[in-house]
Amino acid sequence: MASRWAGHREGEGRRPDEADGAPEPGFARAVLEALGAGVLTLDPSGRITSVNPWAEELLGRRARDMVGQDAHDLLHRYADGSPVPRERCSLRNPLYGTAAAEEGSEEYFLRADGTAVPIIWATTPLVRDGRRDGLVLVFHDFSLHRSAAQEAEERTAALEAFSTQLHLVAEISTVLVPTERTSVILRRLLRLLVPELGQWAAADVHRGGAEQVERVAVRSSTHPHRAGRLRGPVTPLPDPARAALNRLLTGDRPVPLSAEEVLSDPHHPLAATHRVLFERLGGHSAVVVPLRTRQRSYGTLTVARAGTHPAHTEAEIALLADIGRRVALVLDNARLYHEQQNVAVTMQRQLLTPLPQVDHVRMAARYRPAESAMEVGGDWYDAFLLADGVMALVIGDVVGHDLQAAAHMAEVRNMLRALAWDHMEPPSVIMRRLDEAVTNTSDAPMATLVFARIEGPEGGPWNFHWVNAGHPPPLVVGPDGATRFLEAGHGPLIGMSATLRLGLDWPDATEELPPESILLLYTDGLVESRDRPIDAGMAKLRHHAGVLARRPEAENVDVFCDELLARIEPRGDDVALLALRLPAAGVGAPGDTSPPPPPQSTHSEAAPDRAAPGSLRQDPEVLDPTHTDPGE
Repeated sequence: MASRWAGHREGEGRRPDEADGAPEPGFARAVLEALGAGVLTLDPSGRITSVNPWAEELLGRRARDMVGQDAHDLLHRYADGSPVPRERCSLRNPLYGTAAAEEGSEEYFLRADGTAVPIIWATTPLVRDGRRDGLVLVFHDFSLHRSAAQEAEERTAALEAFSTQLHLVAEISTVLVPTERTSVILRRLLRLLVPELGQWAAADVHRGGAEQVERVAVRSSTHPHRAGRLRGPVTPLPDPARAALNRLLTGDRPVPLSAEEVLSDPHHPLAATHRVLFERLGGHSAVVVPLRTRQRSYGTLTVARAGTHPAHTEAEIALLADIGRRVALVLDNARLYHEQQNVAVTMQRQLLTPLPQVDHVRMAARYRPAESAMEVGGDWYDAFLLADGVMALVIGDVVGHDLQAAAHMAEVRNMLRALAWDHMEPPSVIMRRLDEAVTNTSDAPMATLVFARIEGPEGGPWNFHWVNAGHPPPLVVGPDGATRFLEAGHGPLIGMSATLRLGLDWPDATEELPPESILLLYTDGLVESRDRPIDAGMAKLRHHAGVLARRPEAENVDVFCDELLARIEPRGDDVALLALRLPAAGVGAPGDTSPPPPPQSTHSEAAPDRAAPGSLRQDPEVLDPTHTDPGE
């Protein structure tokens, strides 16, 4: 077998792979054929002297058609195929000694089929015997690299656009709160859409299909004042417009719209609703999106493009359709929330008690639901006349802040009312009966409450007779602002003693109330919160109640309650408040000729059509024995 290496005398007797001679003659050709790049050699005048097979393939030319040709004249071109001036040919620089080597990626070679192919190239001088004898040009088709880079760039741009869209959808889902009104929700939406997806946008709410259309939100990045003036009811629509809107509302696909067709054709189905938008806000195109769930249509959303911004792409229209579905779900949840809220408010008003008007005593009550609740909870107040003519007061709190808590509260409240009415017994006995009844006949959880009787003749003195089942103590505020908590009468929570068979009891407590004083019963939501311990809350209550009691307007117990709530600003829990203001000493007693006080405030947290227990005692003949009917 012939050796791969040329032999030398001094190398005789060694193996071929140990030889230090030159490769056999075919080795260089094999390397050039397997290089994977085009290779041309040029003589000092720039004419092609050799071509490797890769160059033939890349240029679509045979070697015999290229050898002897001027490389620059034959191959070097601009991207459009026009010749490159010889003086601007950087590939020839090594021929003139201006550079040892050159490389680049901004040149083009002309293929045999007349197309220009971008190349990535490198040239280096060809040196023989110490002098330059031409150059070697290595090149590759750069269009493959360019297309890969372009594809990567397009993918990156698509991912960035997709990421932007996802961020927009996520932001929309975050800021649209279903507890808000429909107009607020849609105005928030438009702030996100303009100018991200359009230069202006409008949201229309449809009631009864297309019979009543109201434009509740309009936003423009270039004409904000004009946009604001476009809100309001849309004028009565002609039949074609109503039919077109009804088709849009019952469908699930957005409708592209051009300004030209709406402005030039007064009979266009959407001209009645959208012509004024294009006239006032400009723009060349828009997309009208139905706001619809499977069961209900709420209206339409229109997003428009103006100026040099192109019309919405199919991908953007699909995004707007998805946003429309999401917004419709939010509006659906808002509708359900407000319907449930109305039910809850109605239920709460039925559970709260209208205050009786008894002699010269004046009362006021307030109820504030927890901020996170649906207007109902387990707190309640109550005031009613007993069979023996004594007035009963109750303040209570059943665990919870929802409809279930309100239902349990109703059970406990009604049990207590029935027991207090049926049994003329001290509060301690009534409380023991209530504890047993709640434990054995109800699934209500434990409750705290104060149950009291206001005892005494007309004109005073007045005695406060009460028991306390684990509830914050009542507060007495004198006319001089002196305050004190009534700490006596404490016993266990309702539902705990009978359940655990503890045999605990509720001691009766009695306190004489000073004339013109205010008795305040309240739930723990008034004095306790997450950021304030109950001791600090009770000190704050005592301070503000004393300050308010010294003011002349405190004679109106309704003003007192409102001012107290405004100063304390309870948060985070239900609050029930019941305040009773006693008259001056002797007022209302037999023989008293002083005029009766003005009627008690009609303000009530209870349903307005409900009569207060004991209200008949406010009849003038009862209050004033000297009263006579002028018709007698």
